[in-house]
Amino acid sequence: MPESRAGSRRPLLLAVFLAAATSWPAVAQQAYPSRTIRIISPFAAGGGNDIICRTVAAKLTESFKQQVIVENRTGANGIIGTEFTARAAPDGYTIALIPSGHAVNAALYSKLPFDSVRDFTMISLAGSSPLVLAVHPSVPAKNVKELAALAKERPRQLSYVSAGVGASGHLGGALFEVLTSTKMTHVPYKGMSLALTDLVSGQVTMAFATSLSVIPHLQSRRLRGLATTGTQRSPALPELPTVAETVPGYEASLWYGFAGPSRLPAEIVRRLNTEIVQALKQNDVRERLAGLGVDVQSGTPEELARLLANDMDRWARVVQRTGIRVD
Repeated sequence: MPESRAGSRRPLLLAVFLAAATSWPAVAQQAYPSRTIRIISPFAAGGGNDIICRTVAAKLTESFKQQVIVENRTGANGIIGTEFTARAAPDGYTIALIPSGHAVNAALYSKLPFDSVRDFTMISLAGSSPLVLAVHPSVPAKNVKELAALAKERPRQLSYVSAGVGASGHLGGALFEVLTSTKMTHVPYKGMSLALTDLVSGQVTMAFATSLSVIPHLQSRRLRGLATTGTQRSPALPELPTVAETVPGYEASLWYGFAGPSRLPAEIVRRLNTEIVQALKQNDVRERLAGLGVDVQSGTPEELARLLANDMDRWARVVQRTGIRVD
Protein backbone atom coordinates (compact mmCIF):
# COMPACT_ATOMS: atom_id res chain seq x y z
CA MET A 1 0.00 0.00 0.00
CA PRO A 2 2.77 2.57 0.79
CA GLU A 3 4.48 1.73 -2.51
CA SER A 4 1.19 2.34 -4.33
CA ARG A 5 0.77 5.78 -2.73
CA ALA A 6 4.41 6.65 -3.49
CA GLY A 7 3.95 5.54 -7.06
CA SER A 8 0.84 7.65 -7.44
CA ARG A 9 2.76 10.70 -6.21
CA ARG A 10 5.56 10.41 -8.78
CA PRO A 11 3.62 11.89 -11.73
CA LEU A 12 2.47 14.76 -9.52
CA LEU A 13 6.00 15.46 -8.21
CA LEU A 14 7.38 15.31 -11.74
CA ALA A 15 4.76 17.76 -12.94
CA VAL A 16 5.57 20.17 -10.11
CA PHE A 17 9.32 19.89 -10.84
CA LEU A 18 8.81 20.54 -14.56
CA ALA A 19 6.58 23.51 -13.84
CA ALA A 20 9.17 24.96 -11.49
CA ALA A 21 11.97 24.37 -13.99
CA THR A 22 9.97 25.96 -16.79
CA SER A 23 9.14 29.05 -14.75
CA TRP A 24 12.66 29.52 -13.29
CA PRO A 25 13.97 31.88 -15.99
CA ALA A 26 10.98 34.19 -15.52
CA VAL A 27 11.42 34.13 -11.74
CA ALA A 28 15.14 34.83 -12.13
CA GLN A 29 14.44 37.78 -14.42
CA GLN A 30 11.84 39.19 -12.02
CA ALA A 31 14.31 38.83 -9.15
CA TYR A 32 17.03 40.93 -10.82
CA PRO A 33 18.88 42.37 -9.10
CA SER A 34 19.12 40.04 -6.11
CA ARG A 35 22.62 41.00 -5.02
CA THR A 36 25.24 43.74 -5.27
CA ILE A 37 25.89 45.34 -8.66
CA ARG A 38 29.37 46.63 -9.51
CA ILE A 39 29.97 49.62 -11.75
CA ILE A 40 33.54 49.61 -13.03
CA SER A 41 35.18 53.01 -13.41
CA PRO A 42 38.27 52.62 -15.62
CA PHE A 43 39.85 55.71 -14.06
CA ALA A 44 41.01 56.86 -10.64
CA ALA A 45 38.71 58.08 -7.89
CA GLY A 46 37.89 61.78 -7.96
CA GLY A 47 37.81 62.25 -11.73
CA GLY A 48 34.80 62.89 -13.93
CA ASN A 49 34.19 59.22 -14.79
CA ASP A 50 34.35 58.22 -11.12
CA ILE A 51 32.03 61.01 -9.96
CA ILE A 52 29.41 60.13 -12.58
CA CYS A 53 29.62 56.47 -11.53
CA ARG A 54 29.15 57.27 -7.84
CA THR A 55 26.33 59.74 -8.47
CA VAL A 56 24.36 57.24 -10.55
CA ALA A 57 25.24 54.32 -8.25
CA ALA A 58 23.65 56.10 -5.29
CA LYS A 59 20.40 56.52 -7.23
CA LEU A 60 20.41 52.92 -8.47
CA THR A 61 20.90 51.67 -4.92
CA GLU A 62 17.66 53.45 -4.02
CA SER A 63 15.65 52.27 -7.02
CA PHE A 64 16.94 48.67 -7.11
CA LYS A 65 16.82 48.24 -3.31
CA GLN A 66 20.18 46.55 -3.70
CA GLN A 67 23.68 47.83 -3.13
CA VAL A 68 25.33 49.35 -6.22
CA ILE A 69 29.04 49.96 -5.68
CA VAL A 70 31.80 51.58 -7.75
CA GLU A 71 35.07 49.76 -8.32
CA ASN A 72 38.02 51.67 -9.79
CA ARG A 73 40.19 49.59 -12.13
CA THR A 74 42.62 52.04 -13.64
CA GLY A 75 45.34 52.08 -16.26
CA ALA A 76 46.21 51.96 -19.95
CA ASN A 77 43.80 54.64 -21.19
CA GLY A 78 40.87 52.83 -19.56
CA ILE A 79 41.72 49.46 -21.12
CA ILE A 80 42.22 47.60 -17.83
CA GLY A 81 38.76 48.45 -16.53
CA THR A 82 37.00 47.81 -19.83
CA GLU A 83 38.79 44.47 -20.29
CA PHE A 84 37.63 43.42 -16.83
CA THR A 85 34.07 44.27 -17.83
CA ALA A 86 34.32 42.42 -21.14
CA ARG A 87 35.39 39.26 -19.30
CA ALA A 88 32.69 39.48 -16.61
CA ALA A 89 29.72 37.13 -16.52
CA PRO A 90 26.84 38.50 -18.65
CA ASP A 91 24.41 38.55 -15.74
CA GLY A 92 23.97 42.31 -15.12
CA TYR A 93 26.02 42.38 -11.93
CA THR A 94 29.12 43.93 -13.52
CA ILE A 95 28.78 46.92 -15.82
CA ALA A 96 31.09 49.84 -16.59
CA LEU A 97 31.02 53.50 -17.45
CA ILE A 98 33.11 53.46 -20.60
CA PRO A 99 34.66 56.73 -21.81
CA SER A 100 34.82 58.11 -25.34
CA GLY A 101 38.46 56.99 -25.31
CA HIS A 102 37.10 53.47 -25.77
CA ALA A 103 36.32 54.48 -29.36
CA VAL A 104 39.86 55.76 -29.89
CA ASN A 105 41.80 52.86 -28.38
CA ALA A 106 41.00 50.54 -31.28
CA ALA A 107 42.97 52.89 -33.56
CA LEU A 108 45.74 53.75 -31.09
CA TYR A 109 46.71 50.21 -30.12
CA SER A 110 47.78 47.53 -32.58
CA LYS A 111 46.41 44.89 -30.20
CA LEU A 112 43.64 45.11 -27.65
CA PRO A 113 42.60 42.31 -25.26
CA PHE A 114 39.01 42.66 -26.49
CA ASP A 115 36.94 43.68 -29.49
CA SER A 116 35.68 47.22 -28.82
CA VAL A 117 32.25 46.43 -30.29
CA ARG A 118 31.57 42.69 -30.18
CA ASP A 119 32.71 42.15 -26.58
CA PHE A 120 30.34 44.73 -25.09
CA THR A 121 26.62 45.37 -24.73
CA MET A 122 25.65 49.03 -24.84
CA ILE A 123 23.16 50.16 -22.18
CA SER A 124 22.81 53.95 -22.12
CA LEU A 125 24.67 57.18 -22.74
CA ALA A 126 25.23 59.12 -19.51
CA GLY A 127 26.52 62.47 -20.68
CA SER A 128 29.08 64.43 -22.63
CA SER A 129 31.56 67.11 -21.77
CA PRO A 130 33.60 69.33 -24.08
CA LEU A 131 37.25 69.99 -23.57
CA VAL A 132 38.35 73.57 -23.03
CA LEU A 133 41.00 75.17 -25.20
CA ALA A 134 42.95 77.19 -22.64
CA VAL A 135 46.14 79.21 -23.16
CA HIS A 136 48.67 80.88 -20.92
CA PRO A 137 47.91 84.62 -20.55
CA SER A 138 51.20 85.48 -22.28
CA VAL A 139 49.90 84.04 -25.56
CA PRO A 140 48.92 87.03 -27.76
CA ALA A 141 46.02 85.20 -29.44
CA LYS A 142 42.66 86.21 -27.99
CA ASN A 143 40.49 83.83 -30.02
CA VAL A 144 40.69 80.67 -32.12
CA LYS A 145 41.21 82.54 -35.41
CA GLU A 146 44.19 84.40 -33.98
CA LEU A 147 45.58 81.21 -32.43
CA ALA A 148 45.46 79.37 -35.77
CA ALA A 149 47.17 82.32 -37.47
CA LEU A 150 49.86 82.39 -34.77
CA ALA A 151 50.45 78.65 -35.14
CA LYS A 152 50.94 79.10 -38.90
CA GLU A 153 53.40 81.94 -38.32
CA ARG A 154 55.38 79.90 -35.79
CA PRO A 155 55.41 76.23 -36.88
CA ARG A 156 56.02 73.89 -33.93
CA GLN A 157 56.75 76.83 -31.60
CA LEU A 158 53.37 76.59 -29.88
CA SER A 159 53.05 73.62 -27.53
CA TYR A 160 50.05 71.83 -26.10
CA VAL A 161 50.06 69.48 -23.13
CA SER A 162 48.09 66.34 -22.45
CA ALA A 163 47.85 63.51 -19.93
CA GLY A 164 49.78 61.25 -22.31
CA VAL A 165 50.05 60.00 -25.87
CA GLY A 166 46.58 59.19 -27.13
CA ALA A 167 44.80 61.01 -24.29
CA SER A 168 41.83 63.24 -25.06
CA GLY A 169 43.94 66.40 -24.86
CA HIS A 170 46.42 64.96 -27.36
CA LEU A 171 43.70 64.04 -29.82
CA GLY A 172 42.01 67.41 -29.39
CA GLY A 173 45.25 69.15 -30.33
CA ALA A 174 45.98 66.75 -33.19
CA LEU A 175 42.54 67.34 -34.70
CA PHE A 176 43.09 71.11 -34.40
CA GLU A 177 46.37 70.75 -36.33
CA VAL A 178 44.70 68.66 -39.05
CA LEU A 179 41.78 71.01 -39.61
CA THR A 180 43.79 74.25 -39.42
CA SER A 181 46.78 72.92 -41.40
CA THR A 182 49.16 73.91 -38.61
CA LYS A 183 52.05 72.23 -36.84
CA MET A 184 52.37 72.45 -33.07
CA THR A 185 54.38 70.52 -30.50
CA HIS A 186 52.66 67.95 -28.32
CA VAL A 187 54.10 67.61 -24.80
CA PRO A 188 52.76 64.47 -23.05
CA TYR A 189 52.74 64.17 -19.26
CA LYS A 190 51.86 61.36 -16.89
CA GLY A 191 48.58 62.96 -15.87
CA MET A 192 47.07 66.42 -16.22
CA SER A 193 47.96 67.76 -12.78
CA LEU A 194 51.64 68.34 -13.59
CA ALA A 195 50.77 69.35 -17.15
CA LEU A 196 48.50 72.15 -15.94
CA THR A 197 51.09 73.21 -13.35
CA ASP A 198 53.60 73.76 -16.17
CA LEU A 199 50.97 75.50 -18.29
CA VAL A 200 50.08 77.90 -15.48
CA SER A 201 53.78 78.66 -14.99
CA GLY A 202 54.16 79.46 -18.69
CA GLN A 203 56.52 76.63 -19.63
CA VAL A 204 54.08 75.47 -22.30
CA THR A 205 51.51 77.29 -24.43
CA MET A 206 48.10 75.67 -24.23
CA ALA A 207 45.96 72.67 -23.37
CA PHE A 208 42.79 70.97 -24.52
CA ALA A 209 41.71 70.08 -20.98
CA THR A 210 38.61 68.84 -19.21
CA SER A 211 36.25 71.42 -17.74
CA LEU A 212 36.70 69.91 -14.29
CA SER A 213 40.48 70.40 -14.35
CA VAL A 214 40.69 73.80 -16.01
CA ILE A 215 37.75 75.90 -14.76
CA PRO A 216 39.47 76.83 -11.45
CA HIS A 217 42.43 78.21 -13.43
CA LEU A 218 40.11 80.20 -15.68
CA GLN A 219 38.33 81.66 -12.68
CA SER A 220 41.64 82.73 -11.10
CA ARG A 221 42.76 84.17 -14.48
CA ARG A 222 45.90 82.07 -14.43
CA LEU A 223 44.74 80.69 -17.78
CA ARG A 224 42.59 82.19 -20.52
CA GLY A 225 39.85 80.15 -22.16
CA LEU A 226 39.48 80.58 -25.92
CA ALA A 227 36.84 77.98 -26.80
CA THR A 228 35.20 74.69 -25.99
CA THR A 229 35.35 71.63 -28.22
CA GLY A 230 31.73 70.47 -28.44
CA THR A 231 29.19 70.98 -31.20
CA GLN A 232 27.32 73.52 -29.04
CA ARG A 233 28.39 76.01 -26.40
CA SER A 234 28.87 74.52 -22.96
CA PRO A 235 26.28 75.43 -20.28
CA ALA A 236 29.20 75.53 -17.81
CA LEU A 237 31.09 78.11 -19.92
CA PRO A 238 28.44 79.79 -22.10
CA GLU A 239 30.63 82.82 -22.73
CA LEU A 240 33.14 80.73 -24.70
CA PRO A 241 32.48 79.97 -28.37
CA THR A 242 33.07 76.53 -29.77
CA VAL A 243 36.17 75.81 -31.84
CA ALA A 244 33.76 74.76 -34.62
CA GLU A 245 32.44 78.32 -34.88
CA THR A 246 35.83 79.17 -36.40
CA VAL A 247 37.04 75.75 -37.59
CA PRO A 248 34.12 73.94 -39.29
CA GLY A 249 33.91 70.25 -38.52
CA TYR A 250 35.91 70.41 -35.31
CA GLU A 251 34.46 68.35 -32.43
CA ALA A 252 36.39 66.65 -29.65
CA SER A 253 33.96 66.13 -26.80
CA LEU A 254 34.26 63.48 -24.16
CA TRP A 255 31.30 61.20 -23.61
CA TYR A 256 30.45 58.57 -21.04
CA GLY A 257 28.27 55.52 -21.59
CA PHE A 258 27.17 52.54 -19.52
CA ALA A 259 27.96 49.15 -21.01
CA GLY A 260 28.16 45.54 -19.94
CA PRO A 261 29.78 42.39 -21.32
CA SER A 262 28.51 40.86 -24.53
CA ARG A 263 25.46 38.58 -24.47
CA LEU A 264 23.83 40.55 -21.68
CA PRO A 265 20.16 39.42 -21.71
CA ALA A 266 17.79 41.90 -23.34
CA GLU A 267 15.52 41.95 -20.26
CA ILE A 268 18.42 43.03 -18.04
CA VAL A 269 19.57 45.64 -20.56
CA ARG A 270 16.06 47.12 -20.61
CA ARG A 271 15.88 47.19 -16.81
CA LEU A 272 19.29 48.82 -16.45
CA ASN A 273 18.52 51.34 -19.19
CA THR A 274 15.22 52.29 -17.57
CA GLU A 275 16.72 52.81 -14.12
CA ILE A 276 19.82 54.65 -15.37
CA VAL A 277 17.74 56.99 -17.52
CA GLN A 278 15.45 57.74 -14.56
CA ALA A 279 18.47 58.42 -12.34
CA LEU A 280 19.94 60.84 -14.87
CA LYS A 281 16.66 62.76 -15.10
CA GLN A 282 16.70 63.70 -11.41
CA ASN A 283 17.43 67.36 -10.75
CA ASP A 284 20.10 66.82 -8.11
CA VAL A 285 21.99 64.49 -10.45
CA ARG A 286 21.81 66.96 -13.32
CA GLU A 287 22.92 69.83 -11.10
CA ARG A 288 25.86 67.94 -9.65
CA LEU A 289 27.13 66.80 -13.03
CA ALA A 290 26.57 70.23 -14.58
CA GLY A 291 28.99 71.54 -11.97
CA LEU A 292 31.60 69.27 -13.56
CA GLY A 293 30.85 70.64 -17.00
CA VAL A 294 28.95 67.47 -17.95
CA ASP A 295 25.86 67.83 -20.11
CA VAL A 296 23.66 64.98 -18.85
CA GLN A 297 22.28 62.86 -21.67
CA SER A 298 20.73 59.44 -21.97
CA GLY A 299 19.20 57.28 -24.64
CA THR A 300 18.71 53.81 -26.02
CA PRO A 301 21.40 51.14 -26.29
CA GLU A 302 21.15 51.47 -30.07
CA GLU A 303 21.91 55.21 -29.93
CA LEU A 304 25.01 54.59 -27.82
CA ALA A 305 26.13 51.86 -30.22
CA ARG A 306 25.83 54.28 -33.16
CA LEU A 307 27.79 56.95 -31.27
CA LEU A 308 30.57 54.45 -30.56
CA ALA A 309 30.71 53.30 -34.20
CA ASN A 310 30.79 56.86 -35.55
CA ASP A 311 33.55 57.92 -33.14
CA MET A 312 35.63 54.84 -33.91
CA ASP A 313 35.50 55.70 -37.60
CA ARG A 314 36.18 59.43 -37.09
CA TRP A 315 39.15 59.04 -34.74
CA ALA A 316 40.64 56.22 -36.81
CA ARG A 317 40.96 58.70 -39.68
CA VAL A 318 42.62 61.29 -37.42
CA VAL A 319 45.03 58.72 -35.97
CA GLN A 320 45.92 57.45 -39.45
CA ARG A 321 46.51 60.95 -40.77
CA THR A 322 48.67 62.07 -37.85
CA GLY A 323 50.49 58.79 -37.28
CA ILE A 324 49.77 58.75 -33.52
CA ARG A 325 50.61 55.37 -31.97
CA VAL A 326 50.77 54.17 -28.39
CA ASP A 327 52.48 50.84 -29.03
